[in-house]
Amino acid sequence: IAFMRCIPNIVVSAPMNESELRDLMYTAQLETSEYPFVIRYPRGEGVLVDWKTPMKEIQIGKGRKLKDGDEIAILTFGHPGNFAASAIRDVKSEGINPAHYDMRFAKPIDEEMLHEVFAKYKKIITVEDGTVVGGFGSAILEFMNAFGYKADVKIMGIPDRLVEHGTPKQLYDEIGLDANGIATEIRKMAFIEKRIPIS
Repeated sequence: IAFMRCIPNIVVSAPMNESELRDLMYTAQLETSEYPFVIRYPRGEGVLVDWKTPMKEIQIGKGRKLKDGDEIAILTFGHPGNFAASAIRDVKSEGINPAHYDMRFAKPIDEEMLHEVFAKYKKIITVEDGTVVGGFGSAILEFMNAFGYKADVKIMGIPDRLVEHGTPKQLYDEIGLDANGIATEIRKMAFIEKRIPIS
């Protein structure tokens, strides 16, 4: 994600599930797609039972709002959006109600949607299975800075260190990018204003 983002005139996308992957592949081969088109997806298994849905065009650079919420917005890029959705369900019983946006594109990024997000939410968590240095989360920070927004932003992704080999499940768990890890960060963000400052 990070090294692709620095290339001019390129589309960088990541599907949340198999159906979205089909739609992105369909979109990439259309004549309306005039730039190189990157679709990033992880190794592992799918999440849908009925994934052979009719393929349809996705507007390039447009995300989708999966769930409205209060106070906190979760912006996801790619497969970890499924873990975020699970984490959001987990914290619901605790009175925490985050919004969820599946951004789909790291470049071009959905600026219209981000204006909506930053106008409403002051606590934002980005989730991606790419490096936290220069990736999707960095794109969100760049947008925030360019337009003068102020918010608490937590970037979740692959940390800036060497990660051992393992199954996807083992690795997501090890770096805290599974549903439990995301739920923990949501709880921290929800109660950030209750932290007692050290005098």
